[in-house]
Amino acid sequence: MPKWLDNAIFYEIYPQTFRDTNGDGIGDFQGILEKLDYIRDLGCNAIWLNPCFHSPFGDAGYDVADYCMAAPRYGSNEDLKRIFEEAHRRGIRVLLDLVPGHTSIEHPWFKESMKAERNAYTDRYVWTDSVWKRPGGMDCLRAISDRDGACAVNFFSNQPALNYGYYKVEESWQQPVDAPGPRATLEAMKDVMRFWLRMGCDGFRVDMAMSLVKNDPESRGTIALWREVMDFLGREFPDAAMISEWGEPDKSLAGGFHMDFLLHGGPSHYDDLFRCAEPFFSSRGKGDASKFAAHYRMYVEKTGGKGLICIPSGNHDTARLAPLLQGDELKIAFAFLLTMPGAPFIYYGDEIGMRYVEGLTSVEGGYHRTGARTPMQWDDSINAGFSAAPTDRLYIRQDSSPDRPTVQSQMADPNSLLHEIQRLIAVRQAHDALQSNSGVEFVYAQENAYPLAYIRGSGHEKLLVILNPAGRDVSFPGAFAPSETVYRYGGEAKFSPGGVAVPASSAGIYRL
Repeated sequence: MPKWLDNAIFYEIYPQTFRDTNGDGIGDFQGILEKLDYIRDLGCNAIWLNPCFHSPFGDAGYDVADYCMAAPRYGSNEDLKRIFEEAHRRGIRVLLDLVPGHTSIEHPWFKESMKAERNAYTDRYVWTDSVWKRPGGMDCLRAISDRDGACAVNFFSNQPALNYGYYKVEESWQQPVDAPGPRATLEAMKDVMRFWLRMGCDGFRVDMAMSLVKNDPESRGTIALWREVMDFLGREFPDAAMISEWGEPDKSLAGGFHMDFLLHGGPSHYDDLFRCAEPFFSSRGKGDASKFAAHYRMYVEKTGGKGLICIPSGNHDTARLAPLLQGDELKIAFAFLLTMPGAPFIYYGDEIGMRYVEGLTSVEGGYHRTGARTPMQWDDSINAGFSAAPTDRLYIRQDSSPDRPTVQSQMADPNSLLHEIQRLIAVRQAHDALQSNSGVEFVYAQENAYPLAYIRGSGHEKLLVILNPAGRDVSFPGAFAPSETVYRYGGEAKFSPGGVAVPASSAGIYRL
């Protein structure tokens, strides 16, 4: 695993809505360059940049038309290279978003693959052998060219599935993973990775990493494929980091990924903490973190502690933390996110409590996700400092609330969420026990009960983290004798031989 992941803290940038510098209403590379100091000062030392390749943007850039060309609306390849260089000057690493499972229908590979005459790209995508035959279990495109066949799609209907083969071949048109077509696809994707890594990129977040090999119910073929990719990276780019969108760390980390996300759609009970009818981090105190803790323990056992299990504040596919959580709730939620193992990921704007905006018309395939992709709110100038474009030309309509949070207002308020996150990051970076690879032991994570308490670290440093987002005092059993309070938000916990009394709406880190 790359050494730099030991203390990595990521900031996810959705380029369309981060910062627009040319007044067209869409964010751009220059806007990212201008805010690198802000990201560094927040405390983040790594960036995940959502897709920024040439695309018709039917799915916000996840429908790639050219893997080796930056989208002109953001800037050029040279501009993207400059982001790598300027980020590195500030001690910041940059991951690009790799989309290996599908392309746009406008990709040259697909245009060649549609032709009836056999060519080098005929088997680059998953095709049946008859226009009347659908690929089992998948949506498809049919009668789109003279080629007699139906082409599987991986997500939306404008995203034909690239062919990495079938683990279990059950039809004459299905190809095994070692067939020439699937092998050519994999080698082409390795070349894409080489291109950007040689330019200065530090690795990739891999979209739908679990989706490549078809008819692979236990993911054995997909795991083997990623092992091959990780072997290639280990030989040629040993410092490159890889994080998967998979949501099952026991599988993704077995495939060699350095990191996997706990996802809102996966089996991890991540949503129990932040996004359900009664989130654990709500001050109503009706939530339950026990299933999350149990699943986390299970993943650690299955992976043998290898690789990082990452917990994001959110991402471009989820509703934002706010307004589901507000005020103290957000600060205590971030106390959790920034004291757990794995590399934390902060979605742009979550550090100021940007809200999910209801009722927006879908933009570029966003649909219900559109409300989590609204323009960043920098200051009190026009369009909250995101763009000088007329407001009706912004990529997505902005939060228009008079009290919308901004970076400017939170920087001026010493008690703001932004400053609390800076403080938490500083505490995390000052203690080895709180960083990515240090272990965790849940000492109190009971069903329908508060607080949540766990010990980080071992050996020379052990820290007890106690989180009580509930608006009432609580207690839990256990004999602890802390020597120092390392961090405190709200009231301080009281320790006795019989247990620990924890104040309402509080978070604390105590040295044992």
